[in-house]
Amino acid sequence: MRLTLIALLLAGFAGCDATPEEPVSEFDVTLKAAEQGDANAQFLLGYMYEVGDGVPEDDTEAVKWFRKAAEQGHDAAQYNLARMYASGDGTQKNDTEAVKWCRKAGEQGLAIAQLNLGFIYSNGEGIPEDYVEAYAWWSIAATNAINGSKDAKERLEQMKAEFTPDQLVAAEKRIEALTEQINANKAK
Repeated sequence: MRLTLIALLLAGFAGCDATPEEPVSEFDVTLKAAEQGDANAQFLLGYMYEVGDGVPEDDTEAVKWFRKAAEQGHDAAQYNLARMYASGDGTQKNDTEAVKWCRKAGEQGLAIAQLNLGFIYSNGEGIPEDYVEAYAWWSIAATNAINGSKDAKERLEQMKAEFTPDQLVAAEKRIEALTEQINANKAK
């Protein structure tokens, strides 16, 4: 008994806790980093809220954290924020904001955003229809995606067959301009 009491006293003086600490969750670690401004953590926290990974699903919180990361230039957060605006999940549906954030992600080289910009421009979602712009984004997406994008390549073939020679020239010029802009953004 006496030895046990001495051991406990020594443990207290040595800074040991008598009770083990609770494990820190992935959410807690991510939240702390996100609150300190880490864009990757903010993106991950947005994802966790969107899908309910370790926390209750909450699209409003997902939008909040995606926006924080997107404003710091996180391309995947920009794209996810665009998706949320396009669908109205966690925020008011807003095609203009959806296009804005999707474009920011596409201009950084995110292939899925580039592919979707092609669809946005071809369908006139939040902007006027522009088949030359759609063709340019699909061309870039097909080039940038791992193994190319099957959807983009199929769309390109369809459009190429329907384009006039002037439209093809305009599309090639636009592809060149967008590629330069994307490369400049990647170099930052």
